[in-house]
Amino acid sequence: MDKEYILYHIPGKKIGVTTDLYNRVTEQQGYEEGEYEVLEKSNDIDYISLLERKLQKKYGYKVDLKSYKELINNKFKLNNMKINVTEQTTTFPCPVGKLKGQLMDNLEMRWTTEHGDVCLDKDLVKWITANAKTSMFNKDRCYVYNKAMARYLSNKELPFPNDLHAPTVFDLIRSWAEDRGIYDKGDQKTQYVKLMEEAGEVGRAILKDDTLEIQDGIGDMVVVLTNLAELSGLTIEECIESAYDTIAKRKGKMINGTFVKNN
Repeated sequence: MDKEYILYHIPGKKIGVTTDLYNRVTEQQGYEEGEYEVLEKSNDIDYISLLERKLQKKYGYKVDLKSYKELINNKFKLNNMKINVTEQTTTFPCPVGKLKGQLMDNLEMRWTTEHGDVCLDKDLVKWITANAKTSMFNKDRCYVYNKAMARYLSNKELPFPNDLHAPTVFDLIRSWAEDRGIYDKGDQKTQYVKLMEEAGEVGRAILKDDTLEIQDGIGDMVVVLTNLAELSGLTIEECIESAYDTIAKRKGKMINGTFVKNN
């Protein structure tokens, strides 16, 4: 009997193909029935592979460079590197100092994160090596953030032909910070201290009624907050969206120039 290929959709996350829906979507990715939908089923791998990429584009997701058929036909079995992929991170079973050699021994290794499929090449080895952090639980293990890795791959693969794929100002800030080693050598505490310094600058600018300095100070705070979010395993976009989802439901009134929410 021919295999049945299932094209599934996790709203707001991804479109993918599997032959074992429960194992792939629920066991591996943590989504229960009702949190995903089946878009198509077929025994024709060519048809389902083509449809997957068409719908990825239609729904506005990152389009896989290689089709499902290509990935299956060229599936790479791991050598000795047993990586651990969670929702936020990919963890490697070696210290940072030995990571590059281990990765080079496993070129073309493939794995999947919440943000799409990953294929290890020499460029990605460089990025992982530069951005890997030592696990706080085990000094012989290190990890990278999946969102940051997906953003790197997206920026590398897409020529940004139009506004849909153009990097946002937050992408540019993160790229600037990565180039300067802030995510590799910085930490949350240093960014918090920097944030307080910038907030003080804004306060002084307000007292002087200096609009240009206020603008500069607010901009600096946004840069620091973007980096603080990244170092916390988040993105500034997620933080803003979460905050807006909360305040959008608030009701209250202005009292002495301040919005006071109802109890």
